[in-house]
Amino acid sequence: MTDVLVCIKRVPDASSEVVLTADGQSVDGRFAGFTMSTHEECAVELAVQVTAADGGQATALTLGDADAVEQLRAALAVGFTAATHVVADSQRFGPADVAREIAAVVRDHEAAGRSHDLILLGNDAADSGDFQVGIRLAYELGRPVVNGVTNVSVADGVVTASGAGTDGYETYRVPLPAVVTILEGGVEPRYPTVPGRMKAKKVPIEERDPAGAPVGPSRVKLALPPAAPSNVQILGKGADAASAVVDVLEELGVVAR
Repeated sequence: MTDVLVCIKRVPDASSEVVLTADGQSVDGRFAGFTMSTHEECAVELAVQVTAADGGQATALTLGDADAVEQLRAALAVGFTAATHVVADSQRFGPADVAREIAAVVRDHEAAGRSHDLILLGNDAADSGDFQVGIRLAYELGRPVVNGVTNVSVADGVVTASGAGTDGYETYRVPLPAVVTILEGGVEPRYPTVPGRMKAKKVPIEERDPAGAPVGPSRVKLALPPAAPSNVQILGKGADAASAVVDVLEELGVVAR
């Protein structure tokens, strides 16, 4: 039985008009619908298929504010059995922070007797466009990682991940536990039924505080080194500068008299 953890993120719904805040730095939530990205919708569907095939269980995880519970309920409504919510302002958490928080959840669940064999993530974040979390998470946990595939299956302790590559269709087989990032297009996401939504409302969601303080984009500051002083000396014009140039080259050791 495979235990799958799918990491999802609450993002603006690109199918509707997206209005920015006055400073142009974020989406004005008063005028936008929210969803999970299409990559993650496919990851959710693949998790349901994998766990249905061998009687396993799937957990959804998100880091976000209180409203992000909506996306967790959406995963529960299509067959997930558990959900974990790291309650925090996702805008303050960069990819390294998010990977650290996911790893902390995985380790705590392992300590409690539940190991996540397969971790699925969207290949990239629909709002920020970064591709880093999956790779950083795999490094943090010391697990193999496969990026940018459209299908996965599990058998005999091995995950088979496949998708389009630079040389055609590519297939990778790596031992569990593993991390895989998913691209849309390999499967058709299922949508919750009314009974599924009703059932999802009754599932308790694990809430957690962040394991560490964020370092994310808002706290990373880049500083330019001080400008090196320059000293410009005019040696002359035309042929009159030739002897002065030779003197400078000799001083630098480029030529010898």
